[in-house]
Amino acid sequence: MEKYITKNGIKYELRGEQYYPMLEIAEQTHYEIGKYGHLHLDFIKNHRRGTYTTLLTEGRLNEHLHNIDAQAHEQIYLYIAQTAERMGVTEELKASAPMRWVQMMNNIKASAEESVLKEVVYK
Repeated sequence: MEKYITKNGIKYELRGEQYYPMLEIAEQTHYEIGKYGHLHLDFIKNHRRGTYTTLLTEGRLNEHLHNIDAQAHEQIYLYIAQTAERMGVTEELKASAPMRWVQMMNNIKASAEESVLKEVVYK
């Protein structure tokens, strides 16, 4: 019996008396993953096993997590800018009442993060 055979495009190796497929995981990209990417990774590992397995075996997991992280950061930035403008949180307020400005900006940021977690990360 031959040590290696190829059948239907899959390479097999003989071990003992049985052939085993020699499967390889596709090469992954190597992007840095931030907070929201890691939260999404944990979510799909625990609640979307099929999606996680598919992304991992196709070599797209790291890129997907990077895209989720970038999308979350972009949406948070836009939400904060739009809400701050709508609520009148300006540089003048920052100069005249810094503690009020910090309070309002923290509230806006928490609201933005909650919205993005629900719409982007845990979807």
